Order: sequence, then C-alpha cells, then structure tokens
Amino acid sequence: MLAIGALLGSALIAVPVTAHATAAPAPTARTSAAVAVGLDDPAKKEIAMKIVSSAENSSLDWKAQYKYIEDIDDGRGYTAGIIGFCSGTGDMLDLVEYYTQVKPGNVLAKYLPALRRVDGSDSHAGLDPNFTKDWAKAAQDAEFRKAQDRERDRVYFNPSVQQGKADGVGVLGQFMYYDAIVMHGDGTDSTSFRNIRKRALSKAKPPSQGGNETAWLNAFLDARVWAMKQEEAHSDTSRVDTAQRVFLKKGNLNLNTPLDWKVYGDSFHIG
Repeated sequence: MLAIGALLGSALIAVPVTAHATAAPAPTARTSAAVAVGLDDPAKKEIAMKIVSSAENSSLDWKAQYKYIEDIDDGRGYTAGIIGFCSGTGDMLDLVEYYTQVKPGNVLAKYLPALRRVDGSDSHAGLDPNFTKDWAKAAQDAEFRKAQDRERDRVYFNPSVQQGKADGVGVLGQFMYYDAIVMHGDGTDSTSFRNIRKRALSKAKPPSQGGNETAWLNAFLDARVWAMKQEEAHSDTSRVDTAQRVFLKKGNLNLNTPLDWKVYGDSFHIG
C-alpha cells in the first residue's frame, strides 16, 4: 500500500449544522440503530478485517498476519503485518518508530536507519538478511501487535470511516473506502484514494450531496477499478468484481452477514 501523504480529514465534506429553537423529536430505536452502526462498530470492523485479509493474505484469519512479511515484487520493498505496511512507502517506518517510542530497544529498533534510507524505494539495503526473522520475532510481542493496530486505525481505518460518514454512505461504502485506502493510500498521485473519489465525483454524487447511494458506490468502484489497472501489481480487480460489487448488487449496504465472495478465484464465507 502507499503511505498517506496528507491527512484525509482535510478532504472531508463539511456537514452543515442547523440550530433549532425547539428540541428535535426523540429518535426511534430504528433510526438510532441506523445512525449508530458504522464500520467502526466492533462486529462490522471484524468483518472488514477479514475481508481485507482475504485479499491481502488469502485468509480470513487476519490476526495471524502480524508476523507476515515478504517482498511481493510490487516495487514497494517488504510488505508486512496486518495491513501490508511497506518498507518503501513510509508506513512501515512510521510503525517501527512508534513501536520504538513505546518500547525502546526492541528487536526492530536497530533497523530504523536502514528503513529511513530505503523509504521511497524497493531496496532491502541494511535490512537483509535478518529483518524478516526479527519482524516475526517482534510479532510475538503484544506491544508490537498493539502498535500495528494503532497505525492501521490512525492511517487507514479511521480516516476512511470518517470520510464515508461525511459522504453519507453506510457500512459497505465505508468498507469500500477502507479497502481502497489500504491499497492506494491517500497521496497526491492520480491513483490515490482522494483522486479515486474525485474521479467518481465526475460521474455521480454521494448521498451527502443528494445522490443515490448505490449509484455513487458504483461510480466509486468504477474509479477504483481504473486505478487498479494503472499498476500491474494491482491489475487483478477481483477484490472489487467478485467481492465488493457482489455485495452492492445484492443491496447489502449495511454489510450484513452471511457474506459470500471470491478473491483471486478463492471462495470465502462469513456466516
């Protein structure tokens, strides 16, 4: 995935707040539930982690991925951990720096100079031969697992959910944003999340601007597929075509279970 170039919050759509002299009617249980449940609901977040893991690691067991690390030959150096932190895109460096703040002298701290040097490239200089072994060793530490969770939420999950709520989309739409920002980051390049969203805005409007949610999400997925096809490493669009698009066609805007989908030809199910 790509490093986040700027805070996503700057791109959020402002939602006007109108003051009322009298108190609004008390919401019904149904509307309260609808407002309360987003992708950040614990049960929905667990589903999101599993779906992303199905694409990133061919497994629903996302918690087994803290120790994962390999170079997948996508020009981003080592890809590792629960969200695919990359040595070439800055997010792995940020993670190890934070881990070292909370636990000085950890097994990965000695690689910080090398991680700073290889940032922006696919080089392993200063990392080989033991970095992968030490990463797996660090993954046995609860503090490192917490650090991965924190960086995933800070850089990817929370900003995408925030933007989804600002756009007025439900759980499925928020997940689509999350999966896109995981793969493409939110930098200034044409395939970044913000520019995928901008491309979609030329075709449709989100609910917050009076648009139809399904039409907006189809436009967003069209823009996402275009972005994926710009890069050979991401040219297989099945995580959209046979997963997210399937949920959307079924009208499952709340990402309710059961869920059945395919990624790279593999079938997955959440009951």
